Amino acid sequence: RGTSVLELLETFSRVNQVTVPYVISPRREGDIPVCYANADKAFHALGWKAKRNLTDMCRDAWFWGKDSRNVKKAPPKQEMNRGD
Repeated sequence: RGTSVLELLETFSRVNQVTVPYVISPRREGDIPVCYANADKAFHALGWKAKRNLTDMCRDAWFWGKDSRNVKKAPPKQEMNRGD
């Protein structure tokens, strides 16, 4: 069973009791209409099988991301010199 982006956002918000701001807007040029993934190939090639569900993934991603050791810091902004 697949998961829509909206379902992912709603699950993440519910599981972690946070609000994730989003805007529903028209597709951009080049956006694909749908995308599917199937873990069967990973199982056949690597012997890997998914053990967790969407709720587990959202909860674990939030806890991992809240740990400051796991968050990439944005590089300092640099002013551009245009030679003006």
